[in-house]
Amino acid sequence: MTLVLTSPAPAERSVPARIGKPAIGALGALALALGTLQTVVDPARPLLERELGVDSAAAALIASTLLITGAIVAPIAGKLGDRYGGKRVLLALMALVSTGGLLSSLAPNLPVLLVGQTLQGAMVGALPLSFILVRKNFPTGQTQVAIGVVSALFTAGGIVGTLVAGPLAEGLSWHWIFAAPTIVIIAATAVVLRLMPNDPPSEQHTRLDWPGVALLSATLVALMLGLLVVTGGGVPPLAVGGIVLVVATLGAAWVAVERRAVAPMVELRMLAAPAMWSAAVLTVAVAAISAMLQTFVPKLFQVSGEGYGMGLGTTDIGLFMMPASIAGVLAGSVGGLAVQRYGARTVATSGAVATAGILVAVAALHDTVWQLVVARALAAFVGGLITTALLASTATAVAAKDTGIATSLLVVIRLIGAVAGGQVAGSILDAGNDPASGVPAESAFVTGFVAAAVLAVLSLFVVRHLKKEVQS
Repeated sequence: MTLVLTSPAPAERSVPARIGKPAIGALGALALALGTLQTVVDPARPLLERELGVDSAAAALIASTLLITGAIVAPIAGKLGDRYGGKRVLLALMALVSTGGLLSSLAPNLPVLLVGQTLQGAMVGALPLSFILVRKNFPTGQTQVAIGVVSALFTAGGIVGTLVAGPLAEGLSWHWIFAAPTIVIIAATAVVLRLMPNDPPSEQHTRLDWPGVALLSATLVALMLGLLVVTGGGVPPLAVGGIVLVVATLGAAWVAVERRAVAPMVELRMLAAPAMWSAAVLTVAVAAISAMLQTFVPKLFQVSGEGYGMGLGTTDIGLFMMPASIAGVLAGSVGGLAVQRYGARTVATSGAVATAGILVAVAALHDTVWQLVVARALAAFVGGLITTALLASTATAVAAKDTGIATSLLVVIRLIGAVAGGQVAGSILDAGNDPASGVPAESAFVTGFVAAAVLAVLSLFVVRHLKKEVQS
């Protein structure tokens, strides 16, 4: 099986089925509802602890379970979508997510809620499946724009989830933070079923690479669990070494199996191609930088040190972080247009340079609220542009039959980069704690911002491997 990582073959540029605005609207509404369902837990976590009678560590399992399931399901869903058709697999996935949402909304205790969250984690696979449908149903020149819109709506759902979680939980009950978005998901899925054209399956004559599926899933689970354990702190170096060894062993076994498989889960030549590995490296960098800022800026809002920090409360911090969330949504909306006009390489290069400049500026100037708000919003906008460019570039650089697996791997890699970035940020702040006050010193924040800027600069070394051409 040969994979193409330049322009798709002429046979793949067939005229897509004509789809109407209601079908696109349903796909967008589905992305919005899924993004909402993904983020409602964090704002309501204190209330869930109280209502379920659990401690903070147990409540943290709710969000962790969803992330781990998502890391497993996304590549499998992408591969199945490539093989059996994006619409068919998306409908099956939404049945799982809807079941998980309903189970979560009716959960009487934490164990049942965790089962519901496990099923809900399948929602992460919806993005690559949506990209399959977009590529098969849109002309080549409009694919990047549509991918940007779908990504933006998923991000917008995160804002909606953050805003509605409190009012729903306090005004009705915590059960409604899961029930309300699930109802929208069910309705949007019904419209997709009715209006979205069926996309043709491919490669049904070959057996699915189940050993590859199992080993990739095991590797991702080990990696995600390892990152979460290390992030929790207090892990001795020997245990960290053991985690690294387990992940490396599973990864090596997966590579060995894929090299011998007739129809591998992931074609290794695709991963080795510059267009793919460069997008993966940049995705890790962008996600890590975003997670670092998501740690540093709220903490700087919260602390009240001598000559630095704002001493703000949770409500004010949430308000001042909102412009960054809005900027991320806007970036996804216009990112596709930027890629269509200028190409992914230009967008990523400009974005990396701008990100480094913003981080250096905030390292020097962080004395007032407006400086932090503007810097975080600008960084979120630029990061959103780069993320959209990478997704759009990857979705159109690989052969059409590999759109799902390629983009799903980027989705998982973004999760991994975010966890790693958060860990690095936490370690920098912990290392800079003032023993007397227990508050991170100002130098710790400056070091963190500069470290993130260095990461942005280093990412420029791989940008040149991205797809260069601009779609007409």
